[in-house]
Amino acid sequence: MSKAHRDDPKEEALRELGCLNPRPQDVSEEMFGTDAFFDARDRLQVKYEMLRRVAHDGHAVARVAQAFGFSRPAFYLVQAAFRRDGLPGLAPRKRGPHQAHKLTPEVIAFLGEQKQQNPTLRAPALAHRVLQRFGMTIHPRTIERALGSKQKKTAPPA
Repeated sequence: MSKAHRDDPKEEALRELGCLNPRPQDVSEEMFGTDAFFDARDRLQVKYEMLRRVAHDGHAVARVAQAFGFSRPAFYLVQAAFRRDGLPGLAPRKRGPHQAHKLTPEVIAFLGEQKQQNPTLRAPALAHRVLQRFGMTIHPRTIERALGSKQKKTAPPA
């Protein structure tokens, strides 16, 4: 990253919020090249203006999507998110589960009991016991996190 980019507070803010457009050079829509108000680096602004061009100005989806640096399928995903959630729907979301959804209070209690009965049990053995008892696969690292064990395996000293 060049020094000029590091000193740009807007770009830094966009990066921190996950709203920095990874491909601003793909935005060929004229307004983004001629008017300082429109910033191709601002992914939210690009998405909103793309939707507005189709919904308000009546332009064709394929042409607009391409001019704004998106594919047609991506346009429809953006459109659905906006219809569902409004402007917040255009903001990036974390992917994947947002919490350890398999670790119900019952499973956590079971893990605690197993660890109390045998403190030397390691996460892989506990994962196997959860599989036997509850019929669900849980990654050993998830168990380590749940039990507060931040220790990772290290190679024995040579």
